[in-house]
Amino acid sequence: MTRFEKVSSELLANPARWLVTGAAGFIGSHLVEALLRLNQEVVGLDNFATGYQSNLDDVLDRVGDKASRFHFIEGDIRDRVTCLAAMEGARFVLHEAAIGSVPRSIDDPMTTHSNNVDGFVTVLLAAQEARIERVIYASSSSVYGDDKNSPKLESQLGRPLSPYATSKLVDELYAETFLRTHHVDSVGLRYFNVFGPRQDPNGAYAAVIPRWTEQLLSGHPSVVFGDGSNSRDFCFVDNVVQANLLAATASETEVLPRVFNVAYGARTTLLELYDAIRDRAAKYAPEAQGASLERRPPRAGDIPHSLAAIDRARACIGYEPAYDLRRGLDVTVGWYASRAGRTDSSAPKSARSLKEPHELLAYGYQQEHHLSGTR
Repeated sequence: MTRFEKVSSELLANPARWLVTGAAGFIGSHLVEALLRLNQEVVGLDNFATGYQSNLDDVLDRVGDKASRFHFIEGDIRDRVTCLAAMEGARFVLHEAAIGSVPRSIDDPMTTHSNNVDGFVTVLLAAQEARIERVIYASSSSVYGDDKNSPKLESQLGRPLSPYATSKLVDELYAETFLRTHHVDSVGLRYFNVFGPRQDPNGAYAAVIPRWTEQLLSGHPSVVFGDGSNSRDFCFVDNVVQANLLAATASETEVLPRVFNVAYGARTTLLELYDAIRDRAAKYAPEAQGASLERRPPRAGDIPHSLAAIDRARACIGYEPAYDLRRGLDVTVGWYASRAGRTDSSAPKSARSLKEPHELLAYGYQQEHHLSGTR
């Protein structure tokens, strides 16, 4: 039995109350769904700055009668009274609320700072007052900045290359300080290019995987910034869910390093990524196979290469990513295709039932959209 399987079973046997900030967002909604599937009581907090009611509606529809264990508060993490109300009776806080995107932070650094830094400090202060057992907060691989080392080690940072990166680095410093001065137990998870169902494909700041997927499925042209040789460590969202639950429930000794990389631990160039998405999209939209990719100049603040060392998370909290890029893209592209009303006629017509409590999210999408590759 893996550490995650053990934790899932223990949570099922001993439900707790959790607060998920940014609950209507991409990652936040997956955390809400996973917790509800484990019979936890979940409070969601979101101001819909970047999240969507449709994400919550999808979660509640998918979890059936467990939806009764979810309570939602529309509000802002920068408001202390709202945070305190949301934390009442909670044991853990999973803090996902933030204004993401490197380009967005360059265009509007004040909004990024206000939400990501001021909001985080408010959450920490409220957590102290509410006697929260542990806060798990979303940091970012962007904190590595111009560090040339590969893979990225938690102990070696470069200079931040964007206001977004700086905001996440400041969060880590505040977390470390509040542990000493206010006795707020927290753990930071440095996410590396998370992707999966429900990720917003629209707008100027959309992430590359949902944007390219929707463009290929709809026949619209795609763009890559640079020559396509930049590489990333793409991490499927179920791996992120696993890391959050492991970090929340680990012992004080196990989380002593306080920050962990959350990734798969493999590097993929943008051109390789485009080919992988195009091949999958072509199963639903055959015209995607002949699509081309337009090259534009690199964007300010982008890191050329990013690859995570995940040894610390493996050793300390038992993190073992279950989905690599290929399996994650199978689920993700299938989800966007289904949303667009496209089907894969070559896919199997049936799938086995969900048997284990740790099979939380991706299998549900596979079952709905007749995708293979369940574990």
